[in-house]
Amino acid sequence: MFYLTELINLPLRNTEGRRLGRVRELVLEPEQDANLVRMVIYRHDSNQWQIPLRLAGLDHEGMTVDARQAAPVPVATNSGQRWLRRDVLDQQIIDVNGRKVVRVNDVGLEMGGQEGARELRAQGVEIGMAGAARRLLQGMVPRAWLAPASGWVKERAIPWRTFDLVETDPARRMRLQITYQALGRLHPADAADIVEELAPAERDAVFGSLDSEVAADILGEVKPKMQRSLIEGLDAERAADILEEMEPDEAADVLAELPAEQSEQILRDMEAEEREDVTDLMEYPENTAGGRMTTDFLALGETAVAAQAVAALRNFEGKVENLTTVFLLNPERQLAGMVPLARILLARPGDALRPMAEEPITVERGQEEREVAEVFNKYNLLALPVVDEQKRMLGVITVDDVISWLSER
Repeated sequence: MFYLTELINLPLRNTEGRRLGRVRELVLEPEQDANLVRMVIYRHDSNQWQIPLRLAGLDHEGMTVDARQAAPVPVATNSGQRWLRRDVLDQQIIDVNGRKVVRVNDVGLEMGGQEGARELRAQGVEIGMAGAARRLLQGMVPRAWLAPASGWVKERAIPWRTFDLVETDPARRMRLQITYQALGRLHPADAADIVEELAPAERDAVFGSLDSEVAADILGEVKPKMQRSLIEGLDAERAADILEEMEPDEAADVLAELPAEQSEQILRDMEAEEREDVTDLMEYPENTAGGRMTTDFLALGETAVAAQAVAALRNFEGKVENLTTVFLLNPERQLAGMVPLARILLARPGDALRPMAEEPITVERGQEEREVAEVFNKYNLLALPVVDEQKRMLGVITVDDVISWLSER
């Protein structure tokens, strides 16, 4: 195993022993072979040349290439090439196992093949301190000492096969092949941390390629300034698809951060039902119960039985994790009672819900956040209905909403 930091500036010779120059770059052509080094770029007399890498020998004293079949030519830009030093070293990537963004400190390469037909293949990227130590010691100790000198630090590498070297922006960044699928398997809060750490170009590329539901979960976890940045990087139709997957109150908060013209365009591209819910919520001041509530709640008539509640639960399209209570409404949509989900699940199918309901504790839509938090604390609630002046139910505030406000402060 060799490392890129060991090979840069290594003397390059042909099989006759004539020195060609010093190694400056190792080049891959991913469309031809994902990890095979096909070209070496070297410096000679202040100029850079490239030659196919037909490897005849490699050690810490130098690299030997068979140059009989192809003469060196001046370096030419080729969009199908990926240069290890320029395109990989120091780039940010997503380490989904570590749930964070990391920096490439070195590239591990393995020499293989038979005598006379040697080849050099990238095997992985070093993201730990061992690679950083080798780079720090480069030029300070003999090349042969670099690997042993960094050996006291544990290697931390990601296999090359998990990468896809793709051009996501003019800076030619790179990402993991499994980025999008793996982000979807992480907790949204962990995925949001990763997205926030990315450089802007990578952030837009990753977020724009996520499934709408996954993107919505992540968008709900990042800070308002970041929400605006992510949405502004999308066209209105794509942004609408993502906001439709969010809780209406969260979507309203995101749109409130955008310029009015962009917000209106996104609303026009949303489905009618979601658009109506979000538009209604945007009319309330942000720091009031009406501005913080969601319209995704489960309500039944006050004569409903347990079997009807279970059927409604199965068809509920909102966030299941926020569903702790079924609300009972009279024909005027006034709140008649609140039934904890646990009681419904323990009841017989024909049991009426009204006798097992608790007396509702409510707040009006204009009450401030502080008052809402005090009600949650006083009554130890999981969900708090929001009503209008006629006691008609408008929405619900969940305990995780309150925790979110308090953490922001």
